[in-house]
Amino acid sequence: MNDSLRGARVATFVYFTLCGTLMGTWVVNIPAVEERVGISHATLGGLLVLLGLGAFIGMQVAGRLTDGLGARIVVPATGVLSSATLVLPGLPQEPWTLAGALLVFGFCNGCLDVSMNAHAVHVEKAYGRPVMSAFHATFSVGGVIAALVGAATASAGLSPAVGMGAMGALGIVIALVSARALLPAAPAAADTDAEREAEQAPAAKRSGTSRRIWMLAALALMVMLCEGAANDWSALHLKDVLGAPASTAAFAYGTFAATMTIGRLLADRLVARFGSMAILRYGAATAAVGITIVTVSPWIWAAFAGWALFGLGLSGCVPQLFSAAGHADPSAAGANVSRVAGLGYVGMLAGPAVIGWLTHLVALNHAFVLLILLCAITAAAAGILRTGSDRTRTPEMAHGSH
Repeated sequence: MNDSLRGARVATFVYFTLCGTLMGTWVVNIPAVEERVGISHATLGGLLVLLGLGAFIGMQVAGRLTDGLGARIVVPATGVLSSATLVLPGLPQEPWTLAGALLVFGFCNGCLDVSMNAHAVHVEKAYGRPVMSAFHATFSVGGVIAALVGAATASAGLSPAVGMGAMGALGIVIALVSARALLPAAPAAADTDAEREAEQAPAAKRSGTSRRIWMLAALALMVMLCEGAANDWSALHLKDVLGAPASTAAFAYGTFAATMTIGRLLADRLVARFGSMAILRYGAATAAVGITIVTVSPWIWAAFAGWALFGLGLSGCVPQLFSAAGHADPSAAGANVSRVAGLGYVGMLAGPAVIGWLTHLVALNHAFVLLILLCAITAAAAGILRTGSDRTRTPEMAHGSH
């Protein structure tokens, strides 16, 4: 394995960490921005929809740009734009200017998200073995970095604009410095027979590939809806349903996030050994067991165990779906990843809202039955990764050393 390929992998880790840090920096500054602008939680919730809308549009634009111009150009460019626009939500004092800032930042961050995932697919093809899950783990690490930096800037009394501006400036430097290590183009040498077949496929077969991509996108929506629900409702579940103190309840999300990160760090080895279909099937099944425990258990310690299983089970699912989309048609990897990521992002945003709506009808823990059903459907549909031109278990993947 040559040094340039190792460098490309390290650079991809850097961009995933950068993307997670930029978004995390906005998240940790939300309370301060809300107070500065003087808006209610309900108004903020509406404005966050614009952030999601911008990200969704950016994902679709970046997918086609990456296929046309190459990830080596698009990834650093979107990294710079996402970093430069991070400061925008920290500046407004009026709701309408905050709305515009969130739309622009969401657009740029969505562009970075898809372009770096498309490049990750190219790196994975060049390696000849699974490496996608570890990239997604470093996105989570970026969130941890943002939380630590956000706590430090808040304790120092810095305004959101100053803290976000400083992080954005650092992000611009990181995006530019890391650009040279990216792969110049999708590596043809690592194409599988299935991928070469996809490139030469007639229109009818390409139509079948398109249908398959939308099926992968639907699964991504379900999995990421579950993840979004855990992000917003895990702590509230322990506090409101089980009566845990707020300080204890906060660890519910921490437990979920920690096992998700650990699972993503381990998932590539498991994919190499058992295949992506098994990771999706048994991961979703494990998540279903975990959220079932959360739903029915009256004990706090069991709820922690349930959230831990839920995070561990979900951890490897999204990377397999993104990877399968990227490998389905090498000539349209960016566009295909953008469809799966875009619909998945819709699920991430919708998850908290859907659960919140259900709480008007049933108790919070009973609303989690929806998550059980979505995980079960995902496990049952995992066979979609068995066929077609997604990542398959080759001898190189099975025996490649980490």
